[in-house]
Amino acid sequence: MPTLEYSWWWGKRIKDNIPTSNQEDFRLIKEHLQLEEEKMRLGLDVDIHKLEAEN
Repeated sequence: MPTLEYSWWWGKRIKDNIPTSNQEDFRLIKEHLQLEEEKMRLGLDVDIHKLEAEN
């Protein structure tokens, strides 16, 4: 039977290995997704201009 100290340490150890997200992480992810969306839109605009130039 494990001691109380060991049980506490083991529970803390498991929790320490789980990555947690904070508000900063969410902000960075949101900024990244906005940049990717803008790149996609710009790429589509270029494709449209190329198609219009061909016609």
